[in-house]
Amino acid sequence: MSGTDPSLPTDPQLPLTSPRTPLQLSFPFLREGSRVWERERKPPQPGELPSPLPTKRTRTYSATVRARSGPVFKGVCKNFSRSQGHGFIRPSHGGDDIFVHISDIDGEYVPMEGDEVTYKVCPIPPKNQKVQAVEVVITHLNPGTKHETWSGQIISS
Repeated sequence: MSGTDPSLPTDPQLPLTSPRTPLQLSFPFLREGSRVWERERKPPQPGELPSPLPTKRTRTYSATVRARSGPVFKGVCKNFSRSQGHGFIRPSHGGDDIFVHISDIDGEYVPMEGDEVTYKVCPIPPKNQKVQAVEVVITHLNPGTKHETWSGQIISS
């Protein structure tokens, strides 16, 4: 007998390891939502928005289904920063301003202060005590202001 186990691979390019050698795994990339990704993020500073934000990409399927089946609300865009990727909506029915993320805006225009919008709401994890606007649609552009399309074209309304 040659002294090798026939069940082991015989390819000379595959390294043989001893059972005592620790196994090392490497990930080709980090995925959002994985524990590895979350461990490497810095803790939020006071006054910062929760991280990671529940965007269309990171929102759970069940939260998306609940938001889609919910009622449609009306409001006015209080402010929106394209460079920061978020803003706030003032609800028509009153109450606290509602956070809106850039990924939840439908349509071709960047919201501007005074634009009338319709939206649905979705709770913000982890405590689900606050809500954010989702499926935001601009229904009426604020007259007399310059609006920008997502492609960068400026339109006067």
